[in-house]
Amino acid sequence: MQKWQLFVVTKTTFQLCCLVALLMIMSSSIHAHDPAQIPDIVERVLPAVVNISTTGKAKASKDAKTSAPSVPNLPEGSPFREFFEEFFAKDPKTGKRKRRSRPRKVQSLGSGFIIDAAGLVVTNYHVIADADEITVGFSGGTKLKAKIVGTDAKTDLAVLKVEPVAPLTSVAFGDSKTLRVGEQVIAIGNPFGLGGTVSLGVVSAKNRDINAGSYDDFIQSDAAVNRGNNGGPMFNLHGEVVGVNTSIISPSGGSIGIGFAVPSSTAKNVVAQLRQFGETRRGTIGVRIQTVTDEVASAIGLAKSTGALINEVIPGRPAEQAGLKKGDVLLRWNGVEVPQMRALPGMVAGTPPGSVVDAIIFRDGERLAKKVTVARLEESSHSAASPDSKATNKGSSQILSEIEWMGVTLTALTRARRAEFKIEPKVTAGVVVTNVHPESDAAEQKITPGDVIAELGKEKVSSLGDVVKSAAQLEKDGRPTVLVLISNRRGDVRFIGLKKSAESFVKRFVGAGTADNPSVPLSLADVQRMLADLGYDPGPIDGKMGGKTKVAIRKFQTDQGQSSDGLVSSRLAKSLRAALKQRAAVKNEANTNETDQLGDLDDLDTGSSQ
Repeated sequence: MQKWQLFVVTKTTFQLCCLVALLMIMSSSIHAHDPAQIPDIVERVLPAVVNISTTGKAKASKDAKTSAPSVPNLPEGSPFREFFEEFFAKDPKTGKRKRRSRPRKVQSLGSGFIIDAAGLVVTNYHVIADADEITVGFSGGTKLKAKIVGTDAKTDLAVLKVEPVAPLTSVAFGDSKTLRVGEQVIAIGNPFGLGGTVSLGVVSAKNRDINAGSYDDFIQSDAAVNRGNNGGPMFNLHGEVVGVNTSIISPSGGSIGIGFAVPSSTAKNVVAQLRQFGETRRGTIGVRIQTVTDEVASAIGLAKSTGALINEVIPGRPAEQAGLKKGDVLLRWNGVEVPQMRALPGMVAGTPPGSVVDAIIFRDGERLAKKVTVARLEESSHSAASPDSKATNKGSSQILSEIEWMGVTLTALTRARRAEFKIEPKVTAGVVVTNVHPESDAAEQKITPGDVIAELGKEKVSSLGDVVKSAAQLEKDGRPTVLVLISNRRGDVRFIGLKKSAESFVKRFVGAGTADNPSVPLSLADVQRMLADLGYDPGPIDGKMGGKTKVAIRKFQTDQGQSSDGLVSSRLAKSLRAALKQRAAVKNEANTNETDQLGDLDDLDTGSSQ
């Protein structure tokens, strides 16, 4: 009996010990995030936060000469008149004002933080850009000159080096990926020159894209961040740097509770490269990408709008070597899902050059595995321009001047159209958009005149005939949208998904018909016959664009009061038909007048006989 009681007591004691331990763990957890402990955190990290001040020369304005102020209109005998006349005096030889120009020094203030006791400091690139001299100020009042170790404009980060006489207090990067929206954070910096200013807030959002660059992935916080805070640290409640304060949204320049920080997951990698190499060494695979919209996903048969759509593969680069193609959707990179287009640049850039990465792509309804060897991204822009080539209509005696399809009017990519819309040589093939119906889906997708359609449903189009052929095929595929590859006049390409509608596939040849039947495509021989009927000499009626035909077209256009481009177009076809109709009407009217005159004579004669 005593043994049993002893066992019960022992079990109860064990349970009590477990409960006490659990309470201690919970208490420790709560204690670590207790707002009352924030002063302790600040006291620990504050010495590692520094002020950054720079001096440099102001850049001269391009309009400095023209915008120089004139000599003030001062009364004769004024003690200042002689001074101003000397200051704004004109050179007697050139007549130009000899205004004394002194280089104007500008100063800027920012913040930073120490990451190494030996004197390495992190700040924003824009804080020290174009600086001739950089000074780092410490909380104890000490000031040291700093040298630049490395900078990265794309993430707005810079690493500086000072030479301290004793080891400095430093802080470490934490893991920004573990931050949760609503979690408290601490911002410390030098707003308006007030060093060591502390503000408290919460994480308002993560993964913010503010159109600052290719690697936008900002942490948004409502902690008060003002001018001068830029480059300063954002701490979690463990005293770790989870962000580098970079910018704010404010109509006045002061904090309104919307600040953005580069996450430590990005900053840590960039800073490590700047420390080691003095520059960043990013990965690249040589593609241009765009967002997978719902319309594009529907057009290619992708279940949801995810991943990054490849709209251009640069020749000779890793993507081409790995077998990636234009129109592929990159779904996974190195084992990680690509949630959206803007996530991929950072994922690829963060991959060490030389790495062989497993990638999953979506192509023609299937998921395919590819191995891609990552190359190093050269920071200078890489041009993907291709040699220029002339767009031609091959093997057709009929010339389709323009067609209307899916709410856009299309015409051939000719030299005249290139000149009209200022289409650059790198755009080598396709059909030109000359008009967009304002209520069409094409207008919603921001297609504009001067854009060039290069592919329909992944089929290349180089003529209007190709468009008609592809459109007829796409009409039967059963999908609600059509995948279109479109280029702007500069050669930047993107995929869009155009929604089909009852009117979308009515292929109407605008003004491209014979004189009798406008729905039949107009051949060059028809144009020549119509010109000859109107009294112009087009040369032989042979369906070939000779010199005489061009001269006849230009002369006809000039007579019609139109600009003479010598091209077979819908405008020319309409004008020719209208001219032929007018001539026929004149003939009919003349015949009618002759008949009316004969009738009048008959009546007169009849009257006379009476």
